[in-house]
Amino acid sequence: MGSTTVRISEETRVTLRELAAATGEPMHRVLERAVDSYRRARFFTELDAAYASLRADPEGWAEELQERADLEGTLGDDLGEA
Repeated sequence: MGSTTVRISEETRVTLRELAAATGEPMHRVLERAVDSYRRARFFTELDAAYASLRADPEGWAEELQERADLEGTLGDDLGEA
């Protein structure tokens, strides 16, 4: 795995070190987890905004609901009894 240097504030470094000590993980792993958590949070924030925009469009939202209705129950198609 490659590495690089990233500048962070002293306060953030102290927090990172404390988290690493508390979890027993190296600082780089704590930072990786934090970045991944932030990425996921942004994804869902953007997804929520996209759905809010879609709901604000009556025609678009009706199409979404129709598509959901069309797909309802399709997961079991041609699978037979388990």
